[in-house]
Amino acid sequence: MTQLLPLQSAGVSEHAALVFPPATKRNDVSAMNKPGLPFESSALELVGIVRRYCDLIDGSGSGDDDLWLRDVASVLPRLQAAVTSFESEGRFESHRSSTDLDARFELFSRLRTLLAGRDGYWLEYDRAHDGDDGMSGSLADDLTDIYCELKHGLHAFDTDPKRALDAWCVGYECHWGQHLVDAQRHLSSLAAKGRID
Repeated sequence: MTQLLPLQSAGVSEHAALVFPPATKRNDVSAMNKPGLPFESSALELVGIVRRYCDLIDGSGSGDDDLWLRDVASVLPRLQAAVTSFESEGRFESHRSSTDLDARFELFSRLRTLLAGRDGYWLEYDRAHDGDDGMSGSLADDLTDIYCELKHGLHAFDTDPKRALDAWCVGYECHWGQHLVDAQRHLSSLAAKGRID
């Protein structure tokens, strides 16, 4: 089982503080064990992986950037497996995410700069004869959208764990799941070319 990390309320990177208000200090296990909320190990595993992913994005650009990208590449398949194996009982009818767009753009810009020549990739309908300008895929965009959805859920998790878990599942189906698949495909391509580190 994945080790659960406490929600960061101090030491959160500046961009995370802009996108999301500071969370209260609370232990995952205590939130999950509220009376009447039967959570299984798959939910605990999902929360741990979500925290790991958000910690990686929060720490991007502050250390060994080559190892950082390799760590992100190793977390994404685990995240996909965890969210798809989690059985959510009640699904929301619509998918909503409230993110500060200026802060989201700031994070995207920072990741795009960090990734440099490894950011852009081809999507199936891009026109190759347009050269590199024709690439519409962006790893920075994928990682940013995944982060914003997951981080939003982490803040909601403290007050309503079930709602946060359901929101991650619905968000995965409606939005960030495609970003995750695209990011994994691009990272696999980078690894095959020896460009991930």
